[in-house]
Amino acid sequence: MLLAVTVGAVAGCSSQKSEPTQQPDITPMGRSFVSTQVKGTAIPGGGPLTLKFADGRVSAAAGCNTATGPVTLDGDTLEVGQMATTLMGCPGDTAGADGWVDGLLHSAPSWKLAGPNLTLTGNGITVTLQDRKVAQPDKPLTGTTWIVTALLHTDAEVRSQTLDEVRPALTIAPDGTLTGSAGCNQMTGRAEIAGSDVSFHVATTRMLCDPQVMDVERDVLAVLNGKATATIDSDTLTLRNASTGTGLTLHTE
Repeated sequence: MLLAVTVGAVAGCSSQKSEPTQQPDITPMGRSFVSTQVKGTAIPGGGPLTLKFADGRVSAAAGCNTATGPVTLDGDTLEVGQMATTLMGCPGDTAGADGWVDGLLHSAPSWKLAGPNLTLTGNGITVTLQDRKVAQPDKPLTGTTWIVTALLHTDAEVRSQTLDEVRPALTIAPDGTLTGSAGCNQMTGRAEIAGSDVSFHVATTRMLCDPQVMDVERDVLAVLNGKATATIDSDTLTLRNASTGTGLTLHTE
């Protein structure tokens, strides 16, 4: 817990109060950040580092897998618990990005938030990040091509080489017309948008592809069956089916 310290200085009838360096209610929770500068060991593959804080947890990625776990903000120290990660193999230098993220977050780094800028310092590294809504304003739901990058099960986020290769995608036109690919087959239909709720009515062609591709397609179409909740964070769209609880993470091109 952070305490504001008041220092009284007597000079005639005047007094003066010092300002605390970090207010208790200033927190990154509920916000997402993307790195703009790294001092010390560079991110393997170039990054950037993205951090998303929500509901007492943090999700982190720097070009390879996404790690998620509990986080506490104890004073000016960021403490991360055991993290679960996706298990995608990454090419070239990006293969070292996961270790870089783990080393930073599990070093109990200090943190400082000033307006849209978050600074983490730990493991010999200082990272400056900017609120994603400032660095990368939210993309519109309609008129944007959204590409599926992860399948959201009720208890896990799943990425795979097959998903990356087939690149399921959808576009919702301003009039609600939907087009795209479920992975194997082409999609057409409509999307009825009411606030954050989207009701999907989707039809597909009837081609058969490799079993692993059809598995991806089945999961994609299950989310696009009926009503889903849509949340946009910068260039990321999350869809959660209201009936099944499964979902999709999608990014813009």
